[in-house]
Amino acid sequence: MIGIDIGGTKTAAALVGPDGKVLQRREAPTPARSGPEAVLDTAAGQAAELLGLADAGPVGVGTAGTVDPATGHIRYSTDSLPGWTGTPVADALAARLGREVRVTNDVNAAALGECWAGAGRGRAHVLLVAAGTGLGGAVVRNGRVEAGARGAAGEVAHLPAPGAERLRCGCGRYGHLEAIASGTGLAAAYAIETGDRVSGRAVADRAAAGDAVARQVVDRAGAVLGAVLAGLVALLDPDAVLVAGGAAGALLPAASAAYAAELPAGWADVPLLPAALGADAVVVGAARLATNA
Repeated sequence: MIGIDIGGTKTAAALVGPDGKVLQRREAPTPARSGPEAVLDTAAGQAAELLGLADAGPVGVGTAGTVDPATGHIRYSTDSLPGWTGTPVADALAARLGREVRVTNDVNAAALGECWAGAGRGRAHVLLVAAGTGLGGAVVRNGRVEAGARGAAGEVAHLPAPGAERLRCGCGRYGHLEAIASGTGLAAAYAIETGDRVSGRAVADRAAAGDAVARQVVDRAGAVLGAVLAGLVALLDPDAVLVAGGAAGALLPAASAAYAAELPAGWADVPLLPAALGADAVVVGAARLATNA
């Protein structure tokens, strides 16, 4: 099985075994500024190298942007991939590779991967939240991604969040969960408190090193994330909640405490867990998508 991960900075492809293990992997910088055709050529080139190693059948893709579940076209994308909105990813890659291609959003793919071979293994209903530069989410029901009407189900980023009133979300509005519980949110909150403009990763590092203001910023963001996730458990009724992404490690301690405190009694057995597959989650989930449509 072949899975492809198309992101704003890198494009990866992997040959994945029947147990969800990555057997071979290829990776290259994404030529985002060169336009969609160059991005598609890079993805196809990475996959073609692996297709020669196995009779892989359909190819799965996890990509940045909102994907139309009916067509495999990009409904909406940010400036991380200029011109990506409207790109017929499934059709374009199928033409390049000579086989069927199935496409979903990268966070959806990560959720499929975690449910197949990661922290959600053996669980049919999972909510995954990816806290990185921004904030993404995905819902898996009965082992399949819940796409919704527009391919955007599970997007938790724009839920109202206490404490985020002065923080600007990636959508342009203020007060959303992404505006506080993401790398960008950590950086913005720290700048408000100190006037010092550093990355979210730097804020997390400073918190770990004993910076009291950074610690306060990280803990506040984690607590908000945990409380919101506890509320979502009552709405979505999952078997588990998984937290992935580069900011997850910093946010999880405070998020876990707030989650436990706010979780309704009827869902007390629903765990909040760190995701397990790291950088392989999207390619593994994309490979799963290829055989699970």
